[in-house]
Amino acid sequence: MPDRYAVIGHPIAHSKSPLIHGLFAQATGQDMTYDMIDGGAEPGGFDRALASFRTAGGRGLNVTLPFKLQALAAATQASDDARLAGAANALRFDGERIEAQNFDGIGLVRDIEHNLGLPLAGKRVLLLGAGGATRGALLPLARAGVARLVLANRTAAKATGLAREAAPHLGGCVVEGGGLADLTASDTFELVINATSSSLSGEAPAVPASAFASAALAYDMVYGKGLTPFLKAAQAARCARVADGVGMLVEQAAEAFAWWRGVRPDTRDVLARLTVPLV
Repeated sequence: MPDRYAVIGHPIAHSKSPLIHGLFAQATGQDMTYDMIDGGAEPGGFDRALASFRTAGGRGLNVTLPFKLQALAAATQASDDARLAGAANALRFDGERIEAQNFDGIGLVRDIEHNLGLPLAGKRVLLLGAGGATRGALLPLARAGVARLVLANRTAAKATGLAREAAPHLGGCVVEGGGLADLTASDTFELVINATSSSLSGEAPAVPASAFASAALAYDMVYGKGLTPFLKAAQAARCARVADGVGMLVEQAAEAFAWWRGVRPDTRDVLARLTVPLV
């Protein structure tokens, strides 16, 4: 009988995870199924769906919005990445144990370094936003050897607080926080990452053009939207290269798959299938 996996969220019909994991399973010869679960909007929906899936023999879940915080709360064991992010995007079940991981930031780093060919060691990075996506990226970026990490948010106090909270966990990486309005022409970066949700509403964070001037890459975590306002702003500022988050999506899925199945799939074919031209 095939092992059971799924993705849970609300809404969930748009999810690419069944396609991605189905292709991974086919490529690696894994005997498994992968479904979608709508946890619903009502209180307790996630907990009921989680219990039902485990009772039916489910082996692991991907978790998407709005249940990532609840997934971490349900875990009996959590990785450093999940704890610092305050959220989990993958669960693994072993008897009574529920293990939680957050692979989003790991997928981001893998995409930037492996697929886009930009080594992160020693780089100066501007990370826009101070929410869950930013929290999930901090530890993987520090592990990759980033020298300086600046968090810029519309509300400066939120970025400053997150930088202060994260600093003890980031080793030799210098982390600073402040407001978008605090960025000046003297602040130059080699990588600018948009971890806000602005691109979903067709907007762009108020980033000065000078922030992009020395950048080798501007990266929008949103995917499938083509050339977002953030990426257009980067191009207008003559940033050397732009990319969206489709590679992050695929690479975090590959990390979860390897965690569950013990084999890491090659991601090239899946990336080629999901990539939307940035025009």
